[in-house]
Amino acid sequence: MAVPRHLVQFFTSIAFLVAVAFVLSACIDTGPASQGPRVNTDKPVVVGLLVPSGSGNEQQEALADSLVRAARLAVSEMDDVKIDLKVYSTGGNAAQAAAAAKQASSDGAKILVGPLFAEAANSAGAAVAGRGINVLSFSNNPQIAGGNVFILGDTFQNTANRIVSHSVARGKRNIGAIVRADSAGEIAIASIQSAAARSGASYIGATRYELNTESVISAVSGARSLVRSSGANALVLDADSAGALPVFAQLLPENGITAQSVQLLGLTRWDQTSEQVRTNPGLQGSIFAMPDSAAQAAFKQRYSAANGGNPHILAGKAYDGLKVVGTLLRSGESDALTRTKITRPAGFSGANGIFRLLPDGTNQRGLAIATLREGQVIVIDPAPRGFGGAGS
Repeated sequence: MAVPRHLVQFFTSIAFLVAVAFVLSACIDTGPASQGPRVNTDKPVVVGLLVPSGSGNEQQEALADSLVRAARLAVSEMDDVKIDLKVYSTGGNAAQAAAAAKQASSDGAKILVGPLFAEAANSAGAAVAGRGINVLSFSNNPQIAGGNVFILGDTFQNTANRIVSHSVARGKRNIGAIVRADSAGEIAIASIQSAAARSGASYIGATRYELNTESVISAVSGARSLVRSSGANALVLDADSAGALPVFAQLLPENGITAQSVQLLGLTRWDQTSEQVRTNPGLQGSIFAMPDSAAQAAFKQRYSAANGGNPHILAGKAYDGLKVVGTLLRSGESDALTRTKITRPAGFSGANGIFRLLPDGTNQRGLAIATLREGQVIVIDPAPRGFGGAGS
């Protein structure tokens, strides 16, 4: 199988956000998790915001600025809550993040929001665990979640649960996967296996690929063999338009894997792909998960009105972190920032819809199911408005 010349170029780089999302680090055992500090809601409660500024990296500086602006927007919208927001730079590295977390604690912070990278979030959590301070990090790496560290980032597990359960409800019960041959791919596989078991589906295996032409072609052949030998009628792909998705979209149908026989399930945001990718015939009829579009649009509008520009794609996580804090402080209770309150079943309303933080430190987000039809993103199952129904 030959790959068209114009598609080979995608192998030369990896998207910045993919690198951000899956920086892995060893978990540090901090012992029994502290419930959290007591607070006096009659006075301003200090909240430490840890952002990846100070590294000199232009992308990280722009992201840090947007995170700060989104957090301040959330605070401004909750004028009945007294929050003293203090911003700390992590430089995007673990050592500085730990130092910033300790400084925030010394400055009176009762909870930390951020940092972004997994290693930095892990170190920040360990630095303040003994002080009884919880950390609402922007990371989406489940390997650092737990103890006093919660992750606000979008996880493969949350997305896999949604798309697999939707497919199973429509008769697609034999689930395979095509994932990257790296740590992120292993997290994807674990998420798909868990989602299949949760939905009563059969996980029939995966084919792996590296970001080079030969490996992706081999993965397509592997997927064809997997489908033929197992009777798989759904394949989960972790690829996006910055990676192998354009090639898979072309080569899978050429190898007999079409929407008529095998449902393609996207583990990433295919609504954010380029028009060229969205209109690819091989992706029409595929399904993927995406946030509540109405909530997302409303947040973008409020952010733009306040700041004169659009938010970074990750800015909503800072908004969400402050919404958690503000919503809990609004109760006026001294234990508002404890783990019990942070993990309340009702969850919270954030930049991209409803979400809740789970006792294991991960999160659940209310997601919509969408498909591609003639290149248009069509929502076929709206995001839930509360937990306990679709997407739960």
